[in-house]
Amino acid sequence: MTSCGEPAPGAGRKPPIVLVLGVSGSGKTTTGKALAERLAVTFVEGDDFHSAAGLARMTAGRALDDADRAPWLHALADRIRHSAEAGAGLVVACSALKRAYRDELRAAADGRLWCLYLALDRDTARDRVARRTGHFMPARLVDSQFATLEPPGPDEPGMTLDATAVTAAGLARVAAAVASYGRSAGG
Repeated sequence: MTSCGEPAPGAGRKPPIVLVLGVSGSGKTTTGKALAERLAVTFVEGDDFHSAAGLARMTAGRALDDADRAPWLHALADRIRHSAEAGAGLVVACSALKRAYRDELRAAADGRLWCLYLALDRDTARDRVARRTGHFMPARLVDSQFATLEPPGPDEPGMTLDATAVTAAGLARVAAAVASYGRSAGG
């Protein structure tokens, strides 16, 4: 696990904008909601920003390409920008599989984006996606997610966490890293 972080609420600094990212089935929503609650900031589900056409494409088992993702990414960036401009905290759960996607979201966050990458192996991701109900993403698209995935680089503020071992203690370490980064980054 590597770490950095973002401002602690109430410390005279702007609250964090945290991106919880990873392939489908990594637990982004569950982890993001728990982290938002711990940080006392708003949670946003990135899947809610997909267009009807994008959702239909994925539901039909067809992977999105960069052109398909562009409206989704722009809508997410607008939501992040809104929070950044308001000085409000936010936790966003979204795949953000490519560095270029994260760079666009980082620019919208006015330098306050901190990434929590939930690392997961292909077989576990496929199994998790196959077992869930009521979700648009079919298991056959998991391979396309791994083909697109560019894990965060060492120059991207954040932390990598094993997606099979997210615990209360792990979330406490994440929250501490977010706060630590905020103290070192200013506000």
